[in-house]
Amino acid sequence: MAQAWDEELRARGYRVTPQRQLVLEAVTKLEHATPEAICADVQLTARGVNISTIYRTLELLEQLGLVTHTHLGHGAPRYHLAAEAEHVHLVCSQCGRVTQIGPEAVNALVAALKDTQGFETDVGHLTVFGRCAECRAAGRGAAAPGAPRANAPAAPQAQERYSKPAAEPGPVGSG
Repeated sequence: MAQAWDEELRARGYRVTPQRQLVLEAVTKLEHATPEAICADVQLTARGVNISTIYRTLELLEQLGLVTHTHLGHGAPRYHLAAEAEHVHLVCSQCGRVTQIGPEAVNALVAALKDTQGFETDVGHLTVFGRCAECRAAGRGAAAPGAPRANAPAAPQAQERYSKPAAEPGPVGSG
């Protein structure tokens, strides 16, 4: 993967700097990471790299199509590799777990929006909020839609747990 990054940067006239390489490695390793988390990871190797360098590098890498960002609720955007951008995020409003599912899981919704609204959906930026199976099974936090939750995490990014897509995602909205 690193060689592909190097080739892409050079093909577009950019140098492959250690900072760019470290940011790309951190984005790959951390998956949906905030700039602050990426900075902390980069600083494990290169202490002199500051947050403004991280932001500038992420902006350039996004312009080049190597990384992309998404919003998983309030707070800073989350970055991941653009090559892995086609997925839907399921965010548990109770425990903060973020699960990735393939875009085919929302095909019916995408088709309905196109048919009824003429709306073309960018599935790469689709985030669905609700409660994960674990929280539902534990009976945690059943609240009316839109109602404030007394036990909701104050900063979901601090408690997130990531799940990779399952081989066969279940239907969205079931249960």
